[in-house]
Amino acid sequence: MTKEKILKLIEKKPLLQKELYEKLKAKKKEEKKIIREILKELQEDGEIYKNSKNKLCTLGKNMKIGIIEFTRRGSMAFVTTKKGEEIAITLEHVKDAMHKDIVLIEIIGNWRDLPKGKVLRVLKRGITKVVGIFEQKKLFGFVLPIDQKINTDFYVSPENFNKAKPGQIVEAEIIKYTQKNPEVKITKIIGNVNDPKVDLPIVIIKHDLPEPGVFPENVMKEALAIPQEVQSKDLKGRKDFRNEIIVTIDGDNAKDFDDAVQVKKLKNGNYLLGVHIADVSHYVKENSNLDKEAFKRGTSVYLIDTVIPMLPHELSDWICSLVEGEDRLTMSLLMEIDKNGEVVNFNVYNGVINSKKRLTYNKVNKLLNNDMDEKLEKEIGWLRPNLELMKELMEIIRENRRRRGAILDIEGGEVQFIFDENGNVKDIVPIERGISEVIIEEFMIKANETIASIFDSQGLPFIYRIHEEPDPDMLLQLKNYLEIMGLKYKFPKNIHPKLLQDMLEHLKDHPLRKSIQKLLVRSLKRAIYSDLNVGHFGLASQNYTHFTSPIRRYPDLIVHRLLKKYLKNKGTLKRKEIEKYTELLPEIASHSSKRERVANEAEWDLTDMKKVEYIMNHIGKTFEVYITNITKFGMFVEIPDKFIQGLIHVSSMDDYYIYNEKQNVLIGERTKKIYKLGDKLKAKVINANKLTIEIDFEIIEKEDEEVKKLKEKYPNAKIKIKKNKKNKKR
Repeated sequence: MTKEKILKLIEKKPLLQKELYEKLKAKKKEEKKIIREILKELQEDGEIYKNSKNKLCTLGKNMKIGIIEFTRRGSMAFVTTKKGEEIAITLEHVKDAMHKDIVLIEIIGNWRDLPKGKVLRVLKRGITKVVGIFEQKKLFGFVLPIDQKINTDFYVSPENFNKAKPGQIVEAEIIKYTQKNPEVKITKIIGNVNDPKVDLPIVIIKHDLPEPGVFPENVMKEALAIPQEVQSKDLKGRKDFRNEIIVTIDGDNAKDFDDAVQVKKLKNGNYLLGVHIADVSHYVKENSNLDKEAFKRGTSVYLIDTVIPMLPHELSDWICSLVEGEDRLTMSLLMEIDKNGEVVNFNVYNGVINSKKRLTYNKVNKLLNNDMDEKLEKEIGWLRPNLELMKELMEIIRENRRRRGAILDIEGGEVQFIFDENGNVKDIVPIERGISEVIIEEFMIKANETIASIFDSQGLPFIYRIHEEPDPDMLLQLKNYLEIMGLKYKFPKNIHPKLLQDMLEHLKDHPLRKSIQKLLVRSLKRAIYSDLNVGHFGLASQNYTHFTSPIRRYPDLIVHRLLKKYLKNKGTLKRKEIEKYTELLPEIASHSSKRERVANEAEWDLTDMKKVEYIMNHIGKTFEVYITNITKFGMFVEIPDKFIQGLIHVSSMDDYYIYNEKQNVLIGERTKKIYKLGDKLKAKVINANKLTIEIDFEIIEKEDEEVKKLKEKYPNAKIKIKKNKKNKKR
């Protein structure tokens, strides 16, 4: 009763499940159970599906099964198969499919550089609940989804209102799927639109994330059964680093400490860098409930001051976390690094450490910048020689990466929100990276590269972090963007990341540097997980993985498992393990990449909502902005430092503006005024919508500035402005 035999029977003729039992002469419960499990696996792998008559079928020619996902504005959809293939679906071919549905599609042609398909059938619905605004129309109501990827509104009958009032944000469960306006019942009233407390639940429901800190009962049962102290039996076969000066360096509010570091100067002049990573795989066993839940989540999600962890707090904040003064199990990598930043020798161990100090980026930066007060000197001054040695090694490693052409200077445009006592955003300040953040970044990159090189050199199955070379069309857009700003750079056909790094260094003092960085990031492909190693373009690295954060990333946990097997088998993997992981890793990589994307989108959404919340308290206020993008319908502008973007629509401007696509400028028909990328303007906030994450600005003309001065001079006077009729908006 094998998978192959079942497939052959279904290939011959579509069969009902009971017909399959008859063909296989399965009468016992155990036999039927095995068949059901095989069928479930085949359906999950996209090899078979059930048709409208509930018969099991194999895929026909040019047919695929995958998850459909709509773009942010719902204007296009893409289907991703389990093997990671991507198929474009235009709106006329989506049928009744909704965002996240599992669909059967047929390939019908090409769309740009992707296959183009049409939806034949929805096999399984992906969304069971929605979050949106409740609107009532006489006797019935509608839920208008906040997620613009969902391409329909939802009908609510009167008995399913659940006391919701028009305009409130609600959670609704889908009770009937129809091609137009599926029916829902309201299950929870989240709150009013402008209440800051509704933002987090909106994002959680929108992205189908688990409730923070909530895990299934069977997962918690396993977590609570794990001892909260390292057991003596756990130390068997481990290298003891407990007497070494090993420290953690993290953010002020961090609770889970994945990594700890140490640096020594060797007698030969080289450096010994120790990177000790929490041994999560010792506690999270393969195929356990903890493991299955961690795989499902894929990653921890960081939503400003709320964390949705991949593992329960009992593990992530305690027994797996490298807490100061506590014995902790680790996977320990010791690297000997020469004065050129090259790893000349390394060893990996199952280890045990006892962190000597929980340091923060802020405190280490103060020490290294000689900005210490007496209290801080007393607390961490004794670590000065160690930390200065870390800085010394960091500069050597970083220079090594600079020489090979890695892109070093891209900043994320991250901000910190300052909240008032009611939870409203009071201010937004940019997060600047200090020396300590760079130290940890460089040490982790070196560790990840070293671990990846072990498996790549032997051709063993592994999960890599890859970053493909950029799309030439996207680089052409970047080149054109720079030329419009008067910046000329040569972009060869086969581009090396060093060229981009040199460009960033040249633009170090440019007022639009951060906008250029953002466009550069958009020009590059997205880094993903893969079982095939194509290198990491941005890091200019031939081998790269994620080994350093197993508390919060599932791929790192897999890397640890493979590493343990490698060490146990004295530098290789068993044949059965090679076969097993060769089959498993493509799915793990694909799923982990998807979960990372979901986490990123949730984080971006909440951040953007909070930015709009801030600007909603500044409607009518004038800001200095830069033009970051120009379209035929207007100009996108950004408030520097706060990284808040909005639109100046052409309809709000003082003339009829014509879009010159070649030069990417707007030209006034009458005034001949030209607006181009990089221009600095004064613009007033005129509208903001937190749910659609949209902000509208209008240009403040000199006349408005004069009016402002007059009002300040004559506060009680009525000032009327007479406009020339020719200046009327068109």
